[in-house]
Amino acid sequence: MNPYVRSVSPLQNYLLEVEFENGEHRLFDLKPYLQRGLFTRLQNPPVFQAARVVAGSVEWPGGLDLSYDTLYLESRPQSDKEAAALVA
Repeated sequence: MNPYVRSVSPLQNYLLEVEFENGEHRLFDLKPYLQRGLFTRLQNPPVFQAARVVAGSVEWPGGLDLSYDTLYLESRPQSDKEAAALVA
């Protein structure tokens, strides 16, 4: 079983920084989803920025969500260099 999401931070270029309950920080690229069905709503920057954690997954207004499994399996570990760049 994959870990639940602890926190999410929407970044530029439709990336999500996701922290999981196991302490991992990973980056999820949402761009491949932006042309699919309801996910087209996330092309609107204020809607994309409204991401929040609900029951261990990430959700946006209107009930649009991504499961913790998808977020974990399709994300990549965040390097120390990337983490430092986000803080700067």
